[in-house]
Amino acid sequence: MEKQNSLSTDFLPTGVPGLDSVLTGGLTKDRLYLVEGEPGTGKTTLALQFLNEGVRNGEATLYITLAETKVELRSVAQSHGWTMDGIHIEEIIPDEKALDPDQQYTIFHPSEIELGNTTQRILGAIDRYQPRRVVLDSLSELQLLAESPLRYRRQVLALKQYLSSRNCTTIFLDDRTALSTDLQVRSVAHGVMTLELIDQAYGAERRRLRVVKYRGVAFRGGAHDYKIIKGGLYVYPRLVAAATREASSRKQLSSGLPSLDALLGGGLEEGMSTLLSGPSGTGKSSLAAQFVHAATQRGAQCAMFLFEEARNNMLNRCANLGFNLSGAIDTGLLSVQQIDPAELSPGEFASAVMQEVERGARIVVIDSLNGYLNAVPDERFLIIHLHELLTYLGQRGVVSLLVGVQSGVMGPGMTSAVDASYLADNIIMLRYFEAEGEVRQAISVFKKRGSTHERTLRRFEIGPTGLHVGPVLKDFHGVLTGVPTYHGPAAIQPPAL
Repeated sequence: MEKQNSLSTDFLPTGVPGLDSVLTGGLTKDRLYLVEGEPGTGKTTLALQFLNEGVRNGEATLYITLAETKVELRSVAQSHGWTMDGIHIEEIIPDEKALDPDQQYTIFHPSEIELGNTTQRILGAIDRYQPRRVVLDSLSELQLLAESPLRYRRQVLALKQYLSSRNCTTIFLDDRTALSTDLQVRSVAHGVMTLELIDQAYGAERRRLRVVKYRGVAFRGGAHDYKIIKGGLYVYPRLVAAATREASSRKQLSSGLPSLDALLGGGLEEGMSTLLSGPSGTGKSSLAAQFVHAATQRGAQCAMFLFEEARNNMLNRCANLGFNLSGAIDTGLLSVQQIDPAELSPGEFASAVMQEVERGARIVVIDSLNGYLNAVPDERFLIIHLHELLTYLGQRGVVSLLVGVQSGVMGPGMTSAVDASYLADNIIMLRYFEAEGEVRQAISVFKKRGSTHERTLRRFEIGPTGLHVGPVLKDFHGVLTGVPTYHGPAAIQPPAL
């Protein structure tokens, strides 16, 4: 038996965007890999991407199919805009003669004849084309032909040694449609990847990739979201904030409103997250837009992710406040993405945020956390996703603004569907209160880690000329209850604030 031909430090790119990052380099050369998943998870598409990458690198490639025909494979490739040029296809499929009773075996068991014939055709194709990348689709057919687990395991072991001795990097596909779902090949393969299809109660299905095993490689574990789009699989590696840790200086960013900066103790520090909390209509999104407008005026890049409000509506609303965000978009300083929570996976959203940060965004707005909650398939993991995302942004020195909508309008009993207050470095609270027969708004800073800040409650207004932070509501008591009591001079009516 010949020894292995390459070291574990020699990697081949898979051709699947994001997958090499999960594998921390790609696939080790001359090894056998197993890609398993139920029908419809994208195994064939991944395999074709792997072979097309080999063609681009000038390598000989071979697709051995035991189930799909050449026409079906070319149809899959055509749907993604690929050609099969440079990929040799060996079709080992029983023809229609197998349906003729006169052609059925009577003395020998079918597996004794068909397995041997199939194996010889596989070996013959490898000797004929001398490939460097091989795909075998699928193992279920071999397992059914072998019938016994012992014969099946020996067959796979023999193929593994044969392929590795000929400098082949091989992917076996397993659609899990065989009669038994044993783990024979998992123990033999150098690496195992599982593709999962998760049905949602509403919206598009979610797809996840897991690396179950990869000998000698510190791969990125856990579930990684992926999508099948025109062009193949696109994997969104799970965000691990610790892997992106950077040391950077912290300076304050002005909001563009001196009165608001005074309330904040000078502004918001880089690398800090701020939760804008309050009931609907108090001006949380407009306050976030104020920070973005001021940053773009300074020439800083920003990104906004809208889960609820339409992009056009947001731009029109900001234009009425005097914020020219459309101009910032035209100059490339601002990116505004409207997110559909029913269609976007958490991994894809994290990847979109990371791309904006890599592009140079210094302020990231997520509007709102309630919409982000709907994008996470399991509410229990929302805080974990959010923690990793905020940690990543903080380590990159990015100011993150999170809009949190509280249920209710007035009173102390208002609650939020997402309690992210302990994760955020800063909390700016917006509230309604009633005074002189008028519904007014108040703003206060409840928490700030980066610097000292005012502990006061101030009047907050949204008008045609923009946002205004007014005087301290020192003559009112109980503003946070929604129905305050006036304690000013008895002979003087409450001033118009």
